[in-house]
Amino acid sequence: MPTIHGKPSKIRPKTQVIRAAEETGRQSFSDWWLYLALAVSILVVYAQTRHFSYIHWDDNQYVYENPHVQSGISAAGILWAFTAVVAANWAPVTILSHMLVSQLFGMASGMHHLVNVAIHILSAVMLFVVLRRATGMRAPSAFVAFVFALHPLHVESVAWVAERKDVLSTLFLFLALYGYVRYVEQPSPRRYLMMAGLFCLALMSKATVVTFPFMLVLLDMWPLRRLPGSRSQGSKVLVEKLPLLAITAGASGLTLFLQQAAGAVREDIPLAMRVENALRSYVVYITQMFWPMRLAVVYPIGKSVELWEAALAFIIIVAISALVLRVWRTRPYYAVGWFWYLGTLVPTIGLVQAGLQSHADRYTYVPMIGLLIMLAWGAVDAVRQWPQIRTMVAAAGAAACVVCMGVASSQTSYWRDTPTLFQHAIEVTQDNWLAQYTLGYYDMSVLGRFDDAISQFKTSLRTKPDYLDTNACLGFCLMRTGRAAEAVPYLELVLRAMPASFDAHSNLGEALARIPGREAEAIPHFEAALRIRPNSVEATNDLGACLLNTGRVAEAIVQLEKAVRLKPDSADAHFNLARAFSKTADRAADAIPQYQEALRLDPRYAAAHHDVALLLLRRDRTDEAVSHLEAAVRLNPDYLNERDLGVVLSTLPARHSEALAHLERAQGMHAEGEVGKIIEGLRREGK
Repeated sequence: MPTIHGKPSKIRPKTQVIRAAEETGRQSFSDWWLYLALAVSILVVYAQTRHFSYIHWDDNQYVYENPHVQSGISAAGILWAFTAVVAANWAPVTILSHMLVSQLFGMASGMHHLVNVAIHILSAVMLFVVLRRATGMRAPSAFVAFVFALHPLHVESVAWVAERKDVLSTLFLFLALYGYVRYVEQPSPRRYLMMAGLFCLALMSKATVVTFPFMLVLLDMWPLRRLPGSRSQGSKVLVEKLPLLAITAGASGLTLFLQQAAGAVREDIPLAMRVENALRSYVVYITQMFWPMRLAVVYPIGKSVELWEAALAFIIIVAISALVLRVWRTRPYYAVGWFWYLGTLVPTIGLVQAGLQSHADRYTYVPMIGLLIMLAWGAVDAVRQWPQIRTMVAAAGAAACVVCMGVASSQTSYWRDTPTLFQHAIEVTQDNWLAQYTLGYYDMSVLGRFDDAISQFKTSLRTKPDYLDTNACLGFCLMRTGRAAEAVPYLELVLRAMPASFDAHSNLGEALARIPGREAEAIPHFEAALRIRPNSVEATNDLGACLLNTGRVAEAIVQLEKAVRLKPDSADAHFNLARAFSKTADRAADAIPQYQEALRLDPRYAAAHHDVALLLLRRDRTDEAVSHLEAAVRLNPDYLNERDLGVVLSTLPARHSEALAHLERAQGMHAEGEVGKIIEGLRREGK
C-alpha cells in the first residue's frame, strides 16, 4: 500500500469507471467526428420524412386533430398536458413537445417529422457517449450506436410522428444512464437527484422505460463492476435503487389503470395465448434484427400461436440464458446484453396485452441495444484472441451499417402517407385484417370513398369476422351508400356484443329508420340510446324524425323541440321540427320560420329548399317558392326537385319552355304518367 510520511495512505485504486472517464476525456475531440457521422447517416435515411404527411393512426389524436396541441404552448395547454390521457397514455412531456413544435413551426407535418429525426440523432449520440464513458472503448460503442441509429426496425419509432414518445423517452433514458455513470464516478446527492429527475422525464414521455432500475443493476455488473465484493457493498448498491423502484411502481400502476380504463388492455385474450405469443415474439425480434425484411406497421395478433413455435422459442431462450450465465465470469457482457434484451422487452412483450398487435417494430428501440452489446464486445474478444481477423471484423461492422442504412431508407419511404403504409403491410404479411380495417377507415373517414371502404372492411371480416369496429364501420358505410337493409346484420352483431353501447343502439336505429316499413323498429333503439346519453342531440333528433315518419307527430314535436334547445345551430333539428309543424293544423304557420332557420344555418340544404317551397305555394307566394325550388335543383337535381319545379313553372305561361326542360329531365329519371301528361300539354301549347 502506498504511504505518505511513513503512514498508510487512504488513496484508493482507480476504478474502471474513473479510468474510462479519464481516457474518454483525452480522446473526446476524436469522438466529435463520430457524432457528425451519426448525424449525417441518420439524415441520409430520414431527411425524406420532411415531405411526408401525417399517418391516420394516432397522429390525429396526438397532433393534427388535437386542438390543445394546435394552440401551441399556453398555461391552459400545460395544465391540460399534465391531466389528459391521449390514446390511453399519460405522457405530458411528449404532449408538451408536440405543442412546442406547433408553436414554433405550425401544423405542417414536415417539421413534426424532422423533430423526431433530430431527437433520434441526439439519442444515438447519447448512446455512444454512455457506452464510451462506461466502458472506455470507442469501436464497440460506435458500432452499437450506429446500428441503433440506422436499423430498419427503428424506422417506426422515428418516421411516425405519434411515436415521438418513443424517441423522446429514450433520449431522457440515455441522459439518465449517463447521469448514473457520472454518479458512480463521484457519488453525490445532487448527481443522484439529477439522474432520478431525468428518469422521471423519461417516464412522462413514455412509461415503457420503467425497466430503468433493472438496467442500472445490469450496468453495475458490467461494465461498472460494482456488485462483486462484500455483502455490505452489494446491499448498498441495491438500496440506492429503491427510490427508483418506487417511482417505477407508481408509473406502472398508473399506466395499467389508465389503459384498463380506456379499454386498451385486451382481457379477452387468454393468458396461455399471451404467454405463447410473448415467447414467440422474443425470437421473432432476434430474427428481424438479423434479417429486417418484410417489416410492417402492424402485425395483428392471431387466433393462436402454434404450440411447437412457443416451445421452440422457450428452448432457445433458456439455452441462450444458460450459455451466457456459464461464461458470466469471463465474458459478463453476454449476460448483461442478453438480460437487457429480455428485461427491457417485458413491458411490451404482451403478457399484459395492450392493443391488437402480436408484436411491433417500435418495441425493439431500446431492447435491441442488449443484443448489439453482445455482438460488439463479442467481436472485441474475438479480435483479441485472433488479431488477424481485425480487418475482417471491422469490414463486417461497416458493411452491416451500410446495409442497415439502405434497408432503413427503403422502409422509411413507406411512411409517406397512410394508404402507402398500410397497403405495404398487407403486401408483406398474411391475413392482415387490422391493416385492411385501417385502410377502410381511412377511405371512409378521410376520403369519403364509401364503396372502397366497404371492400376493405369485407376483406378484413373474412379473417376476423368478430371484430366489432369493422362491423360497425361496414354498417355505417352501407347506410351511407343507400344499402341500409344490408347494414342491419352487421349492426345487430355489434349490439349483441355491446348491449349497453350508445353508438350500437344509435347506429342500428339509424339503419332501421332508413328502411321503408321498419321505422317503428328504430324507435326503441333511439330511446335506449337516449337512456344511456340523455342529452345527445343526434339521437334526440333521430328519434323525433322517426316518430314523425310513423305518424306520432305530437311526440315528435316534443323530441325535436328538445333537439333545437340542445343545439340551436343544428340545421337538421330545425328542418325536422319544421316538417313536424307543417303536419299540424295549429302550428303550421311555425313551419316556415323553422325552414328558414335551417337554411340560414345551411344554405345548401336541398331538402329544406324543396319543402319550404311547397309551404310557400300553399300561401300563394309563388315567386319565393320558385326561387327555393331552383336552389333545390341546383344543389340536388334529382327526380323530385326537377318534377316539382317543372310543375310549378308550368303554371307560369312565360316559363313554359323551362318547365318542359325540367319535366323532361324528371321523366328521364322516372316515367311517371302524370309528368307525361303535363309534358304533352305543354308541347301542344307550344305548337
